[in-house]
Formats: sequence, structure tokens, C-alpha cells
Amino acid sequence: MKTYSAKESELEKKWFIIDAEGKVLGRMATRIADVLRGKNKPIFTPHVDTGDFVVVVNAEKVKLTGNKLTGKVYYRHSGYPGGLKSTTPRKIIQEKPEELIRMAVMGMLPKNKLRDRLIKKLKVYKGKDHPHEAQQPQILEV
Repeated sequence: MKTYSAKESELEKKWFIIDAEGKVLGRMATRIADVLRGKNKPIFTPHVDTGDFVVVVNAEKVKLTGNKLTGKVYYRHSGYPGGLKSTTPRKIIQEKPEELIRMAVMGMLPKNKLRDRLIKKLKVYKGKDHPHEAQQPQILEV
């Protein structure tokens, strides 16, 4: 019996929509990462992009448990001396709530060239409106 390896030309990509209102960030991010990679399909192949598109709406209404809203700190470095910047999830939600979900999902994807292709299939929006109605996205429960 030969091992089946999925080919991108044979795949059909679906669109899913998630309403982030009241959902816990980490649990939602793991579900999104699985769908982006294609782990919910029987033809999953680790080195091939077998996943689907995911649209997330109401990003500003996502929930963080415990004291993560103020206690958790995100760091980034510019590469220059003294270039370490830090911020909390509360500040990110006020300024760009889409980035909080994107960063959570990005941390759960494989750290290789495939991650850049997978993260482009994630569309996150602040409010209820999104421009992907033509794709007829299915509701994805978290």
C-alpha cells in the first residue's frame, strides 16, 4: 500500500467564518490553526497547504481568561541596541484587535516557509462586516 500525498492542484479550498464575540482567544486560535493547516481533513499532509480560508469577525470582543489582559506582555525587537518594545493585550485590543488574533494563531503554526502561506488565508476584521460574502463562508463552531 502506498502512502497518499495530497497535491494542491487536487484540493478545493472552503471558506469558514468565526464570530469571536465572547470566545476565549487561545481555544479559538488553536481551532483556527488546525483549519488553516488542514488537520480537520482526512487528506492532511504536513508539508502541503491542505487547509481552508478562515474569516474572523468581531475581533475586538475576544475574551482573555485570568489576568492575561494586563499581566501578559508581548515583546518585539527592532534589531538595534535598546530596541526592545513591549505591549500588553489590553493596549493591542484598543489599537488593533485584529493583530491579537493574528499573533495568537501565528504562534501555533509551524515555524517554516509554509507559515507565510497559511497566515495569508486568515482574514480578521474588527466589526461584524467583512468583504467575503461572495465566497459563502460556512459557520465554524469553536
